[in-house]
Amino acid sequence: MKAKVSWQHGLSFKGETDSGKNIIMDGTGEAISPMESVLLAVGSCSSIDVVDILKKSRLDVQSCYCELAAERAENAPRVFTKIHAHYVVAGDKLTDKNVARAVQLSAEKYCSVMLMLTGNVEITTSYAIV
Repeated sequence: MKAKVSWQHGLSFKGETDSGKNIIMDGTGEAISPMESVLLAVGSCSSIDVVDILKKSRLDVQSCYCELAAERAENAPRVFTKIHAHYVVAGDKLTDKNVARAVQLSAEKYCSVMLMLTGNVEITTSYAIV
């Protein structure tokens, strides 16, 4: 995997992946910040796992979203110190056991973004079935 980040103007940068995808990031609030992109990566990576695990268990998942809350260090570098991921999943015949297992497997085994942060960031999870 390769990527390129190019300065556009001010503190705005364009990220380009070798698969041809682009994102604009900015240090002034004009676009998503690099830290916001990391937080979104945690939620999207783990949500992909949760949905995939439930579907592989032949469960009918109708919707899934992940609400994320992060705390950052007070002083530079303002790294994440805590992240909480709360998954809200809807589907037919979903049980606490199914969803808890999917969330746990994602956080402890499959989500590469979460696993990269392990040891540096306190990561907690919760879920609700609606």
